[in-house]
Amino acid sequence: MTLTFIVLLAIGLAMDCFAVSITYGVVQNNITTAHRLLMAFLFGFFQAFMPLIGWSVGVSFAKYIEPIDHWLAFFILLLIGGKMIVENLRNKEEITKESNEQYFTFKRLMILSIATSIDALATGLIFVGHDNEIWWAIAIIGIVSLLFSMVGSLIGSYCRNRFTFNKWEMFGGLILIAIGTKILIEHLFF
Repeated sequence: MTLTFIVLLAIGLAMDCFAVSITYGVVQNNITTAHRLLMAFLFGFFQAFMPLIGWSVGVSFAKYIEPIDHWLAFFILLLIGGKMIVENLRNKEEITKESNEQYFTFKRLMILSIATSIDALATGLIFVGHDNEIWWAIAIIGIVSLLFSMVGSLIGSYCRNRFTFNKWEMFGGLILIAIGTKILIEHLFF
C-alpha cells in the first residue's frame, strides 16, 4: 500500500469528524482551547483505534459487525441530533444556559467519537496481511482526523460568531442526522 493511498483513506475517514466538529463549533459557545483539543484528540484517537481493532480481530469479527455498522452509526447520530433539535424547540431561556454546558459533555464527545469512527472499524480489514503498514496507517489516520477536527471546530466557531442565527443547536442536530443518513445510504446503496 502506498503512502498516498493511506493519506487519501485518512482524509475520507476524517470527513465525518470534520462535519461533526463544525457542528461542535457552531453549537458550543465560548469554546476553550482545552475543549477543542479534547474533542479533536477523541475524534483522532477513535478514528485511529477502530482500524487497529478491525485489523487485529480480522475477518472473523468484521463479518458480524459489518452488516450493522451503518445502522449503529445512523441511530447514534439520529438520537443525539434529535435531542439537540428537541432541546432547541424548548423554551429558549432554558436552553441558553444548558447549551454552554451540556451539548458537548465528555460523555457526548465519547459517543460522537465512537459513532463517527464505526466505519473505520471495517477499514482495518484492508490492512490484514499488511502488518507493517497498519502502524503508519493508524498514525496518519489519527493525525489527519485530529487536524480536520480542530479546523472544523474553528470554522464552526467562526460561523457562530460571524452570523446571527438563533437556531444553531437545531442546525447542528440536523447536521448530525444528515451525517448518520449519509453513512446509512452509502452502506445500503453503494
